[in-house]
Amino acid sequence: MYNFSYFKEKDRAAILDFVEHNPFAFLTGSSASGHQVATQIPILPVMRDGDLILQGHIMKRTDHHKAFSENPNVLAVFTGPHAYVSASWYSSPQIGSTWNYMSVHVAGKMEFMTDAMLVDFMKKLTLKFEGGNTHSPTFYDNLSDTYLNKMMPAIVGFEIRADKIDNVFKLSQNRDEKSYLNIIAELEKQGGNSLLMANEMQKRKEGLFPPGSTWDPNQFDS
Repeated sequence: MYNFSYFKEKDRAAILDFVEHNPFAFLTGSSASGHQVATQIPILPVMRDGDLILQGHIMKRTDHHKAFSENPNVLAVFTGPHAYVSASWYSSPQIGSTWNYMSVHVAGKMEFMTDAMLVDFMKKLTLKFEGGNTHSPTFYDNLSDTYLNKMMPAIVGFEIRADKIDNVFKLSQNRDEKSYLNIIAELEKQGGNSLLMANEMQKRKEGLFPPGSTWDPNQFDS
């Protein structure tokens, strides 16, 4: 992981909130023989006894199901908005351009759910993404027995207790205030992901440049 202290989010609550609001994660690991596998799935975070637990489900008999059965060590990567940042937007542009992004990595060991746990999880999963609408035809309790009897045996639920949580919130924290504000303005013009990135930078502006402070470029490694 890109490991510079000034690109790290220190607020644990903010990290957990990021995971909650960016649930479509990249899940990766390897088989006992070292064969690498990966899949992208929705994951729900829960707190249990002060620990972060990731819950999800995967199809059985896939390469990743077989690998995770052999080797429970996995990594879940949650990503948010990202955007190209041109060095032409800096007050001193004679350096390389870069890319701003937000990412949280959660490493841990996968344990598979019992059938009863999987049912409880699927109720929670469908209700969450149906916006709490218990009348939705795709809420678990409203699905037909014929459909459930066919689909449920084909999937397996899992939990991952977080052994390590790391993050990169690379938001131009190493740029001077003039550059920072200009980056925000340029990203806002582009809309889409770039606008989302600009909004994230706006939230941190006052913390980075409090009134009366002096920006010191020597505090950054690069």
